[in-house]
Amino acid sequence: MPDWQKLVFQLCLRYPEIGKQLKIDMNLKTLVTLLLALSLANTSYAADVYGVDPEHTFVSFSYSHQNYSIQTSRFDNVSGSIVLDEAASTGMIDMSIDMKSVSTGSAIFNKRIQEDDFFATESFPVATFTSEKIAFNKEGITSVQGMLTIKGISKPVTLDVKNFFCSRSLLTLKYTCGANAVARVNRSDFEMGKYVPFVGDEVTINIAIEASKN
Repeated sequence: MPDWQKLVFQLCLRYPEIGKQLKIDMNLKTLVTLLLALSLANTSYAADVYGVDPEHTFVSFSYSHQNYSIQTSRFDNVSGSIVLDEAASTGMIDMSIDMKSVSTGSAIFNKRIQEDDFFATESFPVATFTSEKIAFNKEGITSVQGMLTIKGISKPVTLDVKNFFCSRSLLTLKYTCGANAVARVNRSDFEMGKYVPFVGDEVTINIAIEASKN
């Protein structure tokens, strides 16, 4: 779905409440509504936009450390949006990871892993994952094919999705979806191959995500 359509969906979903409070100019609302109507007429795309819940969304990664153990770290700050049309089994994902939020459990290693031969966070503070290829079955999302960009390098990645579930949250009263996903990449593909093979090249990425309908 083009970016302008995504924006139209977001505006139309948000403006009904905001418009009442801020008395948004009706010409703008009319334009947005007309654009949405044209979009629906041309594509039959009845999408819902979800905002990622930063309190319940985390990306962790694990790797072999000299064959002694599997070490696991995570990024604490993840943001983004998801557009889903479950009826049409289509959607798109746009997520950002704050690379400086990496948490290894060691203050020394937190600093070391952000240096140029690993994440190079001064030059590349954000990693992204984008997708317009979401696979569904009768139970929901099963996999996502997209592009992962780290250090300015983009590579195709497939996420295997488990535990996909949607319902209205009893706490927030918002319609919410959640899932877990797993992918595997080689860190050397992103110019982070230092110490391979003594420290494993293959990295397993685990994602826990919850997102609520805007």
